[in-house]
Amino acid sequence: MVEPTPIPTAAAQASIDEGKQRRVAVPRRLLGELAPRMADYDPVATLERQSAARIQSLVPLRYDRMAQSEFTFLRGAAATMAHDLGSAPTTGLTVQLCGDAHFMNFGMYLSPERHLVFDVNDFDETLPGPFEWDVKRLVASCAVAGQVWNFSQFDIEKIVLAAASQYRTAMARFAGMPNLDMWYERYDVKEHIDDLRLMFNRGGKTPVDDLIAKAEKKNSKRAASKLTEFDDAGIRRFRNEPPVIVPLTKLLQEPYASWTLPQAIRRVMANYSDGLETDRRFFLNTMTATDIARKVVGVGSVGTRCYVVLLEGNYIGEPLILQAKEAVPSVLEAHLGPSQYPTSGARVVAGQRLMQATPDIFLGHYQMEFNPGEVYDFYMRQLHDGKASPAFDIDVDERPVRRYAELCALTLARAHARSGNRAAIAAYLGSSDSFDRAMVAWALSAVERNRDDYKKFMEAIDSGRLPRSPEGTVSSPAT
Repeated sequence: MVEPTPIPTAAAQASIDEGKQRRVAVPRRLLGELAPRMADYDPVATLERQSAARIQSLVPLRYDRMAQSEFTFLRGAAATMAHDLGSAPTTGLTVQLCGDAHFMNFGMYLSPERHLVFDVNDFDETLPGPFEWDVKRLVASCAVAGQVWNFSQFDIEKIVLAAASQYRTAMARFAGMPNLDMWYERYDVKEHIDDLRLMFNRGGKTPVDDLIAKAEKKNSKRAASKLTEFDDAGIRRFRNEPPVIVPLTKLLQEPYASWTLPQAIRRVMANYSDGLETDRRFFLNTMTATDIARKVVGVGSVGTRCYVVLLEGNYIGEPLILQAKEAVPSVLEAHLGPSQYPTSGARVVAGQRLMQATPDIFLGHYQMEFNPGEVYDFYMRQLHDGKASPAFDIDVDERPVRRYAELCALTLARAHARSGNRAAIAAYLGSSDSFDRAMVAWALSAVERNRDDYKKFMEAIDSGRLPRSPEGTVSSPAT
């Protein structure tokens, strides 16, 4: 029996009409224009302002990681792209933005039901805003990465066209779904394994199976084997491997220095668990927090206050590692206004719950007063709970990157459809490729803008304006 074509409600029809009206007010071709900057705009100064409130001993490491390629620079320079996005005409069709939707911020993780899912996985910059800002960040990242991998312009355009087209067609499909079906929508990795194998097939090999195996092994037990060791008393402690991981007891110059380790653990866990649901608090009460260390993560986040917390169960070999990450104001707030939430941690958690189909059960936020009047916002989640993303080789060809970009675009459309007016967005995007081609124009311009900013950034390092990392600093691999 053929299902009847769904008839939109009056409210849905009004949304469709709104999307079409926005298309007239802001033609899709305008989204492809990269606005010129004021003559006195300095991208390096933007990075310096961000670094001012960070742990100063780690700022050189941040710059070191950003310097590895034009793509790693783009990863760390979300604030400069936010400046460019804020200078351009917008559709005004609001969704919950990831805020930093480059393609390395998507990947696999284990849902609470222990299914491997694929979703957006970074929300430090999340904020409500125009849907196209996330799409522009995604396609720009694809284009810059393609340039780093020495793809031809023709191949880069194919990748961006495919991603934009996937976003547009996926949004049209989501717009036609009932609300409850849309809310339950997720991308289960095992259910799509055949598609994923085709997507990443290279010369008859299916590296996606290796990626899944890697994800399934990434849990607290494996993290503990890498990050911890047993001391002389037989107690598991975090390793001391500066600057990447430093136990709290070694941070003599940090604000925690005036506390004992037990005091710090009690304060962290009390503040965090107070905001959790009853069942989560009950579970945490069955575990014992035993150690804390500072851990450097990512590229753009380097220098923010990020810690890992070790918890033990009733038996040796039953660890749980949580990550407490400092939440600072989103780079988008300078252009979209301040967040409605009282703390940056609350903003991050709310954004993640809106965008992800299956958020981490330990996701929560809290504030910590290190010294009188010195308060920082944090959010907490599990560390390495099945998390994995493709690591493309330097000799990767265009096809798997294009298919991966499509998967990221599909995922982004699903996340936006949860929080925005999907019928209006779908109507704005339409059925032609006008939006897709506008994204190509934007992405190609963003490559040139990013290259120019990267050049200025490297000149600032060479001149001594920005601090260099000490010789031997551990860095993340370049993309």
